[in-house]
Amino acid sequence: MKSETGFDHALYDRFPTASRPQSEVDELKEIWKAPKGWRRLTAVNNNYVGFWYVVTAFGFFLAAGILALGMRVQLAAPMQDYLGAETYNQFFTMHGTVMMFLFAVPMVEAIGVMLLPQMLAARDLPFPRLSAYAFWAYAVGGTLFFLSLFVGLAPDGGWFMYPPLTSIAFSPGINTDFWLLGIGFIEISAIAGAIEIIVGVLRTRAPGMTLDRMPMFAWAMLVFAVMIVVAFPSVILCTLLLEIERAFNWPFFDATRGGDPLLWQHLFWFFGHPEVYIIFIPAAGLMSMMVAAVARTPLVGYRLNVLALVATGFISFGVWAHHMFTTDMPRVSAGYFSAASMAVSLPAGIQVFCWIATLASGRIRWTTPALFVVGSVVIFTMGGLTGVMVGMVPFDWQAHDTYFIVAHLHYVLMGGMVFPMFAAFYHWHGMTSSRALSDRLGKWVFGLMFAGLHITFLPMHLTGLMGMPRRVYTYLPGRDLDLLNMVSTVGAFVLAGGVLLFLFDCARNFRFTATDDAGNLYDGGTLEWLPTGLYSTRSIPLVRSRQPLWDRPEICREVEEGRYFLPNSATGQRETLITSTVMAEPQYVQLMPGPSPWPMSAAIFTAGFFLSLTVQAYAFAIFCGIVAVLSTLRWLWETDRPVRQDTADIGGGIEVPIAITGPKSHGWWALNTLMVVIGMIGFMALFAYFYLFGINPQVWSAPPPIGQTAVILALEIAALAAAWGGRRVLAGRGGKQAGDLPWILEALATALLVGALWLDITGWLGTGLSPAMNGMGATVFMLTVLQAQVVIIACIMAAYLAMREARGIMTTPTNVTMDIVTRFIMFCAMQGLIFTLVPRVFPGG
Repeated sequence: MKSETGFDHALYDRFPTASRPQSEVDELKEIWKAPKGWRRLTAVNNNYVGFWYVVTAFGFFLAAGILALGMRVQLAAPMQDYLGAETYNQFFTMHGTVMMFLFAVPMVEAIGVMLLPQMLAARDLPFPRLSAYAFWAYAVGGTLFFLSLFVGLAPDGGWFMYPPLTSIAFSPGINTDFWLLGIGFIEISAIAGAIEIIVGVLRTRAPGMTLDRMPMFAWAMLVFAVMIVVAFPSVILCTLLLEIERAFNWPFFDATRGGDPLLWQHLFWFFGHPEVYIIFIPAAGLMSMMVAAVARTPLVGYRLNVLALVATGFISFGVWAHHMFTTDMPRVSAGYFSAASMAVSLPAGIQVFCWIATLASGRIRWTTPALFVVGSVVIFTMGGLTGVMVGMVPFDWQAHDTYFIVAHLHYVLMGGMVFPMFAAFYHWHGMTSSRALSDRLGKWVFGLMFAGLHITFLPMHLTGLMGMPRRVYTYLPGRDLDLLNMVSTVGAFVLAGGVLLFLFDCARNFRFTATDDAGNLYDGGTLEWLPTGLYSTRSIPLVRSRQPLWDRPEICREVEEGRYFLPNSATGQRETLITSTVMAEPQYVQLMPGPSPWPMSAAIFTAGFFLSLTVQAYAFAIFCGIVAVLSTLRWLWETDRPVRQDTADIGGGIEVPIAITGPKSHGWWALNTLMVVIGMIGFMALFAYFYLFGINPQVWSAPPPIGQTAVILALEIAALAAAWGGRRVLAGRGGKQAGDLPWILEALATALLVGALWLDITGWLGTGLSPAMNGMGATVFMLTVLQAQVVIIACIMAAYLAMREARGIMTTPTNVTMDIVTRFIMFCAMQGLIFTLVPRVFPGG
């Protein structure tokens, strides 16, 4: 029977096929081998990039932990002078920033890069060079940001950076600029990783792995990545707004000129509260998989867990203003956000009860992962209960900005992410280490960390209720806070002792390997435990259940004998199988790029660009920006090249295409995701525009003449038509060289967009409006800045298209580059239409 995509499921009956020759394994090893020596840094295999990613994120965890110990020493007794006020402010700002931005999200993204290809039985994620770029951007940018602490330039305004404290009037140094530009850049890295994960989970699953058979971690990472795509543009925008205000005096947050400091809180917490669940959801996916292995029984309530993950992601976007209950918001708004804050705990409760039911229905083996799993449930439940408490407005008024909130936050994050992370380290380290970690020492690690956490943070609930405010560097004696703070300090060092013991165990036993690993130490039932090499699995299996290794133990041998899909290299290149979104039916073979220094180069020079802007070395910033763009284009140059064969035999006599464009293409999905990111930045900018208008409408002035608006709209519609025309011309030249007309039409489209942008800017300036005048000027010209960014990118893409045509490597009908460039230019035109119409129509003269 054929499915709606045209694939005949009867072909699955051919598998497993006869075993394949060993020589094909040698060929795969040669094709997928990593470079040697220093060139190993140019590897893009998920085995290497994922491992580097995890180690770097854990390094930032240790660094932030050391800062926390310094703060606890300062607060161990009243009126201490271990850290001065300014140094303490830098410590707590860097501790929160590193934990939230440089550890938590990157760590779960890193675990995803490492585990997902194996769980999905893919050769690799679909854009391995993008994964490498995301890692190097994060590693270089994060390291430079952290080093600001050692030269007295670390930010000191808190990890939330509220204006007006962080405005140029109150923070004239470049400390705040390090935070704004550094975090903005690091979030770009996170978004790049999220795009990779979304496309990877939806399009690179093994045949037969329908959405209903996906591992829970894959579901969690899909929700996680979608949340990043929706939430992170908000923090990118607000950091950009504040940096522009500081650099060019555009009054987004200046209440004296039509701005509002609360605009920052709305934009920041629209990201900041989903951020907590962005951290928790992947850890919940790991927990769902580990409880099944711990109890040696399938997860109870698989579909309920999936629904809970999706519901958590959805509801979390309606919770952001519960951080703002003390800002005198209207009662209706406070009631809504209070209800949402309590409602978001319901799906988390569903997952916790499913975990408990799974553990109760099986037979628990009390290994180190089991201890961390059970400990995580206990700790996260305690943090969730206090979360419901602070979701109630009257209680929040009393506990807001006290140590009660510090205790709640750490219980949620430690129980919801850190303990699952350590459980995952012990459960999955056999994939990357040739030697197993000590289970005996692991239990000591758990004991010290579990006891240390409660000794540290349980007393903070009481110190908070007794009135101790957070973010203070000292306190007065005689207020009954001395003993509680000393206990918390002792607990912090007990917790640190557990982490130190884990490091000792790693140093003694962990030996990284990409091939000969310790194996399935805790009897997991999913595909990451198939025999693997740098090419992942020898052949991509046919999946018929959620726990294939439990249900069909012989599948490991069959996969190793090459009896399933892609048992060899069908084209002599790196490749993986792209499957349909819902039913995971084979659709085409994707050619994968190999090792390259260009993603690293692009990341390093992009980091140099942002750092140069921070220290106001503008000439060097321009140089770094140009090199970063050229490195990116060079890395892309090798992709989408013509191939000699049109189809490939993927095993069992099944033939699928090699090159493909349109909605079935993985590039199509990636571009759509990128356009959602850019669209969300624009949407939040429009939110800022309407928000400032709503609180101060009297400063809004009349728009430019309607005739000029009509001309701009005509140019943008003409650009849309030209871009579409170039795509149609290319489609009509099937199997031929593309010719000059398609890229000429795309160049014309970008020229029309540039003209429309110029008329838009000059039109507003002609009304007497300037960006530094008031909130309207700032937000109107911010829309033109955002449009200018995408137009510049469109111009670069059109030039890149022309260069590929000049070299004769733009052929038809399956040219992904042309398809992507055309659709991006059309997106730019549509965004320009919206950004032109809204501010010119809304004030209404």
